[in-house]
Amino acid sequence: MWFHAASVGESLSILRLIEHLATADPAGSFLITSGTATSARILAKRLPPRCTHQFAPLDSAVYVRRFLNHWQPDQAVFIESELWPTLILASHARGIPLALLNARISDKTAARWSRAPRAARALLGVFRLIHCQDKRTAEYFQALGAPQAAAGTNLKSLAGPLPYDAAALSEMQNSLAARPLWLASSTHQGEETTVLAAHKALLRSHPDLLLVLVPRHPERATEIKKLIQAQGLVLAQRSAKAPIEDNPQVYLADTLGETGLWYALSPLTFLGGSLVPVGGHNPYEPAQTASALLHGPLYANFAQGYGALQRAGASLEISDAASLAASLQGLLDSPKALKRQRSRARAFAAAQNTALDEIGAALRKALSCSAPEQIQSENEQP
Repeated sequence: MWFHAASVGESLSILRLIEHLATADPAGSFLITSGTATSARILAKRLPPRCTHQFAPLDSAVYVRRFLNHWQPDQAVFIESELWPTLILASHARGIPLALLNARISDKTAARWSRAPRAARALLGVFRLIHCQDKRTAEYFQALGAPQAAAGTNLKSLAGPLPYDAAALSEMQNSLAARPLWLASSTHQGEETTVLAAHKALLRSHPDLLLVLVPRHPERATEIKKLIQAQGLVLAQRSAKAPIEDNPQVYLADTLGETGLWYALSPLTFLGGSLVPVGGHNPYEPAQTASALLHGPLYANFAQGYGALQRAGASLEISDAASLAASLQGLLDSPKALKRQRSRARAFAAAQNTALDEIGAALRKALSCSAPEQIQSENEQP
């Protein structure tokens, strides 16, 4: 079974599903293709048994043909918005059953597709199963001529906690000696200024408070370091192996592959990509470690997840440095409120796990049927 994903988040979202499928089929083998060097590095450490990773071919007939000739996949599963026409149609032409999991489409992309309805129907019609991560996407795909599209649980909610080095966690906890801290994770340009302003305000009432700042792109570390220094804050940098025992006010965690460590360490997380028009980042990852979640209002890529978190009382939405500082202050000053918020996050994450069996069963059924028409017929039954 071949899974095609774009980058890190999409690739990691399917690992638990692959483990589930491998348990059900001990003879099965799995291939993951992705398009970024970062995803390759991270997957190399986390691949399930009987699973291989390689880079995806360019969407050109000659490279796609070589790829399919070499791997000869029996089944193909495309993840989220990886709709490469040559790759998809060439696979379909060879009789490879296709599914689209965790499908996502933006308003802008849907508008573009609506101007080419025949092309949209031709491409989407080859998928025997289209599992959408939210109702909005399902409605878009149905309007584009894919009646088999249906909303389901976001795969990223099922990925489980991010891995971390237990020895590194223990070392950090011992070094901090119960010092209070909060985490700003996956921040983008324009968000660090807000985060640092909030932290500076909090230091007035919590002078020993530590901010662990994890930029989405570690290569921005030099730029962020200058912002921290301009605020007059004491800095320690992870990539420079600066000791946290020196009591910095900001710990710049500018390394790859350690996000799971910071989520496990911190009881409070502000999740970036939500104060700038990026679309938000995966809220299930901090929830899996019972880290109380704060975020901005711009989370279109995970609208269903953030909405469910808010309805469950498991997250707080902020809009600027003042509201971020106020929300953090309330949780830092009230251990009971923080414990309640963390319990809600843990319960929210646990509730998602029951969907794994359903997605695995639907995928096996769809890809083992003889024709797409059979899938559509069964979906129309009450």
